[in-house]
Amino acid sequence: MNRTTGHIIITSIIQALQELRVNKLRTFLSLLGITIGIFCIIAVLTVLDSMKNNIQTEMSTLGSDVLYLNRWPWMDEGGEYKWWEYWRRPGMSPTELKAIQYQVPDAKLATLCQTINNQTLKHADLDVSSIVGYAVTNGFDKIQNIEIANGRYLSMSELDGGVNTVVIGDEVYKSLFPGGTNAIGNSITMAGRKFNIVGIMKRVGKNMAGFDFDNGIILPYYATTSFIEAKSLNYDPVIIVQARKNVNIDELKYEVEGVLRRVRKVRPGQANNFSINQLSQVSERIELLFGTIDVIAAVIGGFSLIVGAFGIANIMFVTVKERTKIIGLKKAIGARSRSILTEFLAEAVTLCIMGGLIGIIIVLLLSLALTYGLDFKVTLSVKNFILGISISAVVGVLAGYIPARSASRLDPVVAIRSN
Repeated sequence: MNRTTGHIIITSIIQALQELRVNKLRTFLSLLGITIGIFCIIAVLTVLDSMKNNIQTEMSTLGSDVLYLNRWPWMDEGGEYKWWEYWRRPGMSPTELKAIQYQVPDAKLATLCQTINNQTLKHADLDVSSIVGYAVTNGFDKIQNIEIANGRYLSMSELDGGVNTVVIGDEVYKSLFPGGTNAIGNSITMAGRKFNIVGIMKRVGKNMAGFDFDNGIILPYYATTSFIEAKSLNYDPVIIVQARKNVNIDELKYEVEGVLRRVRKVRPGQANNFSINQLSQVSERIELLFGTIDVIAAVIGGFSLIVGAFGIANIMFVTVKERTKIIGLKKAIGARSRSILTEFLAEAVTLCIMGGLIGIIIVLLLSLALTYGLDFKVTLSVKNFILGISISAVVGVLAGYIPARSASRLDPVVAIRSN
C-alpha cells in the first residue's frame, strides 16, 4: 500500500466518523443490522465455547474414567428408549458392588448410591423441603470429589455400620441454620429419624452426573435400608466405578459387564439387564447440540448481516449523492477512479467495523453480567473477536462496492453541474 492509498484510507475513516457525528440517527440505524448480526454470531460462539470449557472442566473434576451402572441408560439404546423394559430390570445392590470390588482388578474404587428425592428436613422449628438425599457406601466422596467446608465427611465405620450421621449441603445449611449458626453436632430429622450432622459441604452447584449436593445431604446407605423399600419404584441405586490410573475406560467397561452378567446369571446371547453409562455419552450429545446451535446462530446472524449490508449500502448511496459535486471536483483536478473507489470502500468498511465493535462490546458487557451475576464462567476468545471484525470488514466491502463503483464512474462535468 503506497502513501497515497494510505492517506485516502485515513481520510475516509475520518469522514466516516464525521458522518456518524453529523447524522447520528441515520448512521445508527444503518449500523444496527451489522451490530445485531455480529452480536448474534459472537455471543453464540462465546456461550458455546464457555459451555464446552465448563463441561470439560467438570468432566476433569468428575473424571472421564468413571462408569455409572443402574437400570436406566442415559441415552437410547438402538434408536428407541424402551422405558417399559428398563423399568422391569432389577436394581443394583450390595451384592453386585462387592462382586465388582473383588472381581474387577482394573477398578480403583466402586461405591453404591441410592438417591432419595423430595425429602423434608427439620431442625428445631425450621424445615426445608424438596431436598435430595444420597445414601452411599464407602468411596463415594473420592469419586465425586466431595469437599467439606466445615466439619468432616462420614467415616468408614459410620458408612459400613449404618450410623445415623449426615453431611449437609450449603443451601440446606443456610435454610436450617440461618445467620451462620454452628450446625456441627446438631441433628436434623428426615422420614421421622434423627441424623447427627458431622459436616457441611462446599458450594459446588449441580454437576453433569445429576448430583445436586448444595440442595442435598449425604448419609450412610445402610442407615436408609430400614425406611427405603427395596422393591419400590423409587428404589434404583447406582453403582459408580472408577478405573485405575492408565486403564482404558473401555477395558474397565468390558470387565464390569462380564462380572455383572455372571452375578445376575445372564445367559449367553441374552441382552444385559443393566445399563453402563459414562459422561462421554452426554458430552457427545452436547457436541451434536452445539453443532446445531452453531448453524442456527449462523443463519440468524447471516440474515441480520444481510439487513445490515443493505443499510450500509443505502447510507453509502446517500453519501455519494451528497458528495457528487466534491467527487466531480476531485476527478477534475486529477483524482483517479480507483482512488474514489478506495475512498468509499474504506468508509463503508469503517462503518461496518464500528457496528461490529459495538456488537462485541455488548458481548463483553453480557459476559461480565453472566460471570459475576449468574456465576457462569464465560470464556472470551480473541479468535471470536477477530472473526467478528473480519466478517464486518467483508460485509463492508460487499455493501460498499456498488455505491463506491458508481461514485468512481461519475463524469466530472456532470457531477460538478449536479444539484
